[in-house]
Amino acid sequence: MDTRPFGIADIGRALVDGWAQANLTRGTSGAYAGIFTLIGAVILGGLLTQGFTPFVIAAAGAFMLVGPAILAGFFGIARAHAAGKRIGLSCVLRGFAGADPALWVLALVCALLFMIFVTDAAILYSYMVGATPVWLTELLPTAPGVSNFLFWGALSGFVIAFLLFCVSAFSVPLLCERRAGLVTAVVASVRVVFGNFPAAMAWAALLSALTIGSILLLPLLPLTLPWLAYASRALYRQVFP
Repeated sequence: MDTRPFGIADIGRALVDGWAQANLTRGTSGAYAGIFTLIGAVILGGLLTQGFTPFVIAAAGAFMLVGPAILAGFFGIARAHAAGKRIGLSCVLRGFAGADPALWVLALVCALLFMIFVTDAAILYSYMVGATPVWLTELLPTAPGVSNFLFWGALSGFVIAFLLFCVSAFSVPLLCERRAGLVTAVVASVRVVFGNFPAAMAWAALLSALTIGSILLLPLLPLTLPWLAYASRALYRQVFP
């Protein structure tokens, strides 16, 4: 499978193209992203009201592990828009229906890694913070065990997220457009990431920072999630023309 190298300039172009695509499909894309915003609001609200405030950051990071699985919906919206068809949430379903069935295998891998991370984070939380409620006003590095939990939780999340990024960054788009089978797509994704390692890590860091920041500032998520999804699609199309 032919690929092209990419750098920081290509990431910049992808972000510009992604923002333009998000604006052209703002209603449907925002509604689709709104589903995850509402789910996030319920989860984060529950953690805050129960005094598990430090776990909010871990929960925001955990979304990065399931994010690749939802890209097919945005691909469906973009495909319908490019074809001049009526755009609605039905395009999301068509995006998943039109993807290679192997995408569901990758989605299960995402879910498994998500469960591993959440379980590890919960164990760390129980040991380092305990059952004592930590309210938002008390979320300081001096709070007992909070800084240790945040450090080790971030380290655990980084390792899992790095593995998933290598595997899914470009394999998910390839599967969404049925351009490769599961093994071929995963191998191609890993090769591209390691073949363009500095730029790939910059892209991964940008995705993580914007996504986690938007989840912590939840009203931003319906804006940033479509933008990053379409930017990922634009970058993929530069690398796999």
